[in-house]
Amino acid sequence: MGTAAGDGNRSLGAVAEHKVNLSARRPFVEAVRTGLAETLFPDDPFRGFGSRPPAARAWGVLKYFVPALEWVPRYSLDKFKYDLLAGVTIASLAIPQGISYAKLANLPPIMGLYSSFVPPLLYAVFGSSNNLAVGTVAAASLLLASIIETEVLPEENPQLYLQLFYTAAFFTGVFQTALGVFRLGLIVDFLSRSTITGFMGGTAAIIILQQLKGMLGMKHFTCKTDLISVMRSIFHYRHEWKWQSAVLGICFLLFLMSSKHLRKKKPNLFWVSAIAPFMVVVIGGIFAFLVKGNEHGIPIVGDLKKGINPLSISQLTFTDKHVNTAVKAGFLSAILALAEGIAVGRSMALIKNEQIDGNKEMLAFGIMNIAGSFTSCYLTTGPFSKSAVNFHAGCRTPMSNVVMSVCIMLVLLFLAPLFKYTPLVALSSIIVVAMIGLVKVKEFRHLYRVDKFDFCICMAAFVGVIFFTMVAGLGASIGLSVIRALLHVARPNTCKLGSIAGGEIFRDVRHYPHARNIANVLVLHLGSPIYFVNAGYLRERILRWVEDEENACKIDGQDLQCVVLDLGGVSSIDNTGIGMLVEVHKSLDRRGIRVMSNTILIALTNPSLEVTEKLVLSGYIKDTIGEEWVFLTVKDAITACRYALQRSRSKEDGEV
Repeated sequence: MGTAAGDGNRSLGAVAEHKVNLSARRPFVEAVRTGLAETLFPDDPFRGFGSRPPAARAWGVLKYFVPALEWVPRYSLDKFKYDLLAGVTIASLAIPQGISYAKLANLPPIMGLYSSFVPPLLYAVFGSSNNLAVGTVAAASLLLASIIETEVLPEENPQLYLQLFYTAAFFTGVFQTALGVFRLGLIVDFLSRSTITGFMGGTAAIIILQQLKGMLGMKHFTCKTDLISVMRSIFHYRHEWKWQSAVLGICFLLFLMSSKHLRKKKPNLFWVSAIAPFMVVVIGGIFAFLVKGNEHGIPIVGDLKKGINPLSISQLTFTDKHVNTAVKAGFLSAILALAEGIAVGRSMALIKNEQIDGNKEMLAFGIMNIAGSFTSCYLTTGPFSKSAVNFHAGCRTPMSNVVMSVCIMLVLLFLAPLFKYTPLVALSSIIVVAMIGLVKVKEFRHLYRVDKFDFCICMAAFVGVIFFTMVAGLGASIGLSVIRALLHVARPNTCKLGSIAGGEIFRDVRHYPHARNIANVLVLHLGSPIYFVNAGYLRERILRWVEDEENACKIDGQDLQCVVLDLGGVSSIDNTGIGMLVEVHKSLDRRGIRVMSNTILIALTNPSLEVTEKLVLSGYIKDTIGEEWVFLTVKDAITACRYALQRSRSKEDGEV
């Protein structure tokens, strides 16, 4: 057809004032470099470095990887006043939370304090968020415990259990650092918001049920996390229930819930809610000491030794028998911790109109978890509750994490033994109140109303965590998310366009029912990249559109004479996709229908440079349709089609 239409090049060219640039070429090396840069460096962090002297470039790169070099030289006493208040406030929250989450993971309570000392110092140096407060989190604590307890139980071999936690933290740091170095943050994107909402909600529900052990003063409990096992364990050991713990727990719950309610009513009093857990620990400890609670149905934490973190690098275990469990726990917790930490940091930064670098955050989390595994810490990230308190306390820089770390150091050196009388029911109450806010019923309703598939993804995680295991729930939800993504690729959107606003604008006829059909012309919009995965579907879909349009035209006593393929939404195409276009062209040519490939302005529907290059290099444009049949706009294509049909009719009339 390209040769047949060659004589009309100038005539058709005159129809459109502007033509598509078909001569643009990129060298192969440049195309590869651009593709890698857009994939790995979408934020282009080193832009502008090329014009700087070598020393300035080196300093700029160093500041990029060590963000503290950026804000420390500009630090002032005025900022420190805010960071001091925020740091002391989050330290008062870190003490009870650290002890509580360590107990949740069946670890020695002191490890919760260790994990709030070293990691925050490192995050202050390498982290990019001014608002994130570092510490342990409930979901990751339970996830690690559920995986490691399949290998060894803490009651049977507490030393090996502890070693596997250190080793898992090491692998968590390695995975996170690798993702940051190779800038593979897109892996974290597979944890969609729906997945995280369902997973956190299901985990929170299970954690709340597990706290019945502490609320009822029980000594024995199941190591499984599913609802059936938890409920069976609660009633199986009902002879261990202690009414004293239950009464004290209800009092603590009422106090903590009241403090949260006060914060909602009067936001300026946020500090009351922030220090309430610490007050529960102090008041509970004093009460248990005075009444000798451990002898009267109120179990206590027990001895906490003084001193800062001992080195634990020698306790990392890499034996074949146990390393697989540590790697599995490290990888899953790494992804979960990154998703939560980066999401919290970004949400806080958005409020302050700031920006954080996800890859920097991965590096910071990785470094602090590797260092933490060497210093008796387990997994840490940026928990929402502590970061929210840090934000509302008025933090200005990561220095608030340093202040918190110094406070925890003083507690470890001088005050740790005082917390031995902390009632376990106090820790359970703190965890229950913290978890209630993670079951986001309003978000569930919102997902159901807006997107039913997203709701299914959310419920897969929620139900899977509650009735099976945390890993099963997370895996099922991610699996559904991936299936949905593949469906979007394999079954892309195509639509028929009609004209509105006097033929100047063309839109989907389903979206705009009043859009007019173009006589004798079918305009189809292809709205996705064309790959081997969807090429067959697109071929069948286009031909089906053509058949339907032909039948509609025959009813009106007309013939379908032109098909315009709007490639504006096609960002890329592979060889199979090009072959599909050739097959469609041949099929329509046999029907006697002329096909035109349409290209539109980049703001809306202009194909990418990659698509144009491949269509030209493959010979599709020159040998199959001809350069004169490529246009910038749908309007130009329709005008040219009508002009060609008019010339064809005039020629036939002249021959007659």
